[in-house]
Amino acid sequence: MLTSEHAVLRFEQGRAVPDRLVRDSHAHYVQLAERMLAVYQGGAGRSRRELHRSIEGIFANEPDCPSRRIQSFIKLLDDAGEFASDPKGAAAALRLRVFQKAAPFHPLMRVSDQLFTNAEAEVKRRIAEGLGVPWPDVESRLYADVMDWQRLVRFDGYATAEALLSRYNVAQVQVALYRATVMTVWARQDFKRILRYAKLARLLLDIRRIAPDEYRLDLAGPASILRETRRYGVNMARFLPWLLSCHGWHMRAVLMTPWKREAVLEMSASDGLCGSLPDPSDYDSGVEETFARKFGVERDGWRLIREGGILWEGQTLFVPDFLFRHRDGKEVFLEIVGFWTPEYLAKKREILRLFRDRRLLLAVAKQVARASVPAGRDARATGRGVIVFGKVLKVEPVLAALGEFQQSGYVAAIPAAPAPTSRTRRTAAPPCRL
Repeated sequence: MLTSEHAVLRFEQGRAVPDRLVRDSHAHYVQLAERMLAVYQGGAGRSRRELHRSIEGIFANEPDCPSRRIQSFIKLLDDAGEFASDPKGAAAALRLRVFQKAAPFHPLMRVSDQLFTNAEAEVKRRIAEGLGVPWPDVESRLYADVMDWQRLVRFDGYATAEALLSRYNVAQVQVALYRATVMTVWARQDFKRILRYAKLARLLLDIRRIAPDEYRLDLAGPASILRETRRYGVNMARFLPWLLSCHGWHMRAVLMTPWKREAVLEMSASDGLCGSLPDPSDYDSGVEETFARKFGVERDGWRLIREGGILWEGQTLFVPDFLFRHRDGKEVFLEIVGFWTPEYLAKKREILRLFRDRRLLLAVAKQVARASVPAGRDARATGRGVIVFGKVLKVEPVLAALGEFQQSGYVAAIPAAPAPTSRTRRTAAPPCRL
């Protein structure tokens, strides 16, 4: 995944235009990509620094090639490789021993003379003999904990040069979306897949049915989130390749420019970009997966079903994260709220009121409900169908809430959002083409 420092993004008359390599004007990039892949495919044992310099050398005579484009290719190639690391601190310990052994001989000279008699090569030989390791091996391990000096172990890479160039085009759109305040997706086909991917990416979303066969998904962007913006931005970037694998959609994202103005980024399934991520698992590997694993298939007569139903009311749709179905036929829906904005919580309250006749249980991350939960109180079911949790949603309070539903049934009422601070910002697959 690229970072904001790799973005090659233009703003033209209210439009955001991510960098894109196209066949008409960048056909020669196929050969450049083949050379880049050859560097990494034959680069086992070389350091990141050496590999990066080789890639930069490939573009030395390439006119009109932004430095960020080159650094983006380097990042994408690095991400596809496996580099040796030093988790146990062996390099730091080795440096300490080498420096201690070298200290009595300082200053070291490349060539000794009458004044300074300690030649560098001779001292290195003595140190290597003392360590029982040839000096080249000592030197290769001396800075193994420094990223630039980490050495390539293996490179699975990209199947073809075209695949690398396609990945670059998608990555530039992904990094542009870090600036998004909102993304709107209109889906005519594959609506359920797109919805599933958005939920698995843990994006804040609002769904509307605008025609019998068309739906609109409004997704909050990273620039609208109060906290954890980086993690949320990665989630939105992760969603894009899954969206690109679907049919019958178009997207409009509102981006915040460096000058605090809005610019629009638009694209559709017919634009030729191609997603490169495998189909996701059933969970986002976070709170939901942990809870589902601990709860099991069935407990105390309640069977857990992932996204077990879609609730409709007029043009509004609501797809809770889980459905609990009891042996006696009673059903309770569970929705988990982690990321949030004041606007998102307001919409969530409207949805809960709209579906007031349904049994809804809401699990709310502690930072969302902090303003309405007394200090020192443990995460547990409240009297209003709300469970406040920390990093993990525990099974016991959920079972307690389900038990209360068994007794009487109640509708969840989402806690009021904390007052915004001054830092709050409100504002087959489609064919791939180079």
